[in-house]
Amino acid sequence: MSKKIILTGDRPTGKLHIGHYVGSLRQRKILQDGGEFDEVYIMIADAQALTDNFDNPQKIKDSITEVALDYLGVGLTPDKSVMFIQSQVPELTELTTYYMNLVTLARLQRNPTVKAEIQMRNFEANIPAGFLCYPISQAADITAFKATTVPVGEDQKPMLEQTREIVRKFNEIYAPVLVEPDIYLSDNKSCLRLPGTDGKAKMSKSLGNCIYLSDDADTVKKKVMSMYTDPLHLRAADPGHLEGNTVFIYLDAFCRDEHFAEYLPEYNNLDELKAHYTKGGLGDVKVKRLLNSVLEEELSPIRARRAEYEKDKAAVVEMLKTGSLKAREKAAQTLAEVKRAMGINYFE
Repeated sequence: MSKKIILTGDRPTGKLHIGHYVGSLRQRKILQDGGEFDEVYIMIADAQALTDNFDNPQKIKDSITEVALDYLGVGLTPDKSVMFIQSQVPELTELTTYYMNLVTLARLQRNPTVKAEIQMRNFEANIPAGFLCYPISQAADITAFKATTVPVGEDQKPMLEQTREIVRKFNEIYAPVLVEPDIYLSDNKSCLRLPGTDGKAKMSKSLGNCIYLSDDADTVKKKVMSMYTDPLHLRAADPGHLEGNTVFIYLDAFCRDEHFAEYLPEYNNLDELKAHYTKGGLGDVKVKRLLNSVLEEELSPIRARRAEYEKDKAAVVEMLKTGSLKAREKAAQTLAEVKRAMGINYFE
């Protein structure tokens, strides 16, 4: 029986926020604890982050420990998941080199995810080669660990398809060594991507519209109370709109029926609250207070765990070192098989 293996991870370009939590971390914890998977690899993708932060390596270095603390805060643990740093597994770079021969430049430029990211970063006229090739590097990351499952957001589907193409081509030309991974999409469509607190399409550190997992209770409250709602809802009596209303999008992602019994007993569920809001007669402040209570319930245990681990950062670094050595061992086995299949294992 072949093993079921997960590979997932994040780029370390700052602390993680609740967009990451809703989009992947919450699900990742469930998958880690569910017992369905034999191995779970969680990669801090620093080499990938350097493709568009090459001139600021210090930012990446500082963020690695922060991301690891966020992982530990949400309940990812080294006894169930191998947490490692991408650049500390050089086998991944060697695999990338061999896979580069299997992909055309035109195919890379056609990748919708790469296209969108190039536009977002204004790279049109000046694309760093490393950035253009990061789908190939991602294929190396996934295949090195023989991952059968890759949990990603909807926007990453084209990246995974590119990995599957590389796997098929390699296995066809050389030998059936690599595993073709399946995509794992979260079933909670309402919160695949949380907008920023200002209503902008994406939470982004540079726009300053994030609620971080490490934010204290006062900071979270301030951010919630200043959130973008419905610009036409000027008085409580006015009918409110749900479309594009950030507070309700966040409630969709975090709120459960039992929250009402505790924080807003005059409603049974979110549908009743929405109905009252759209009819008119419900002020934004009341809705924001509910969201703040719901978020605080979710975030306070994460914050407490994170603070506990933060007391001993050296131990966190040690955990990443141990994880990186484990990851190297696994990647080295795959690399040896790849070289054997290609016939470049000259001294064996």
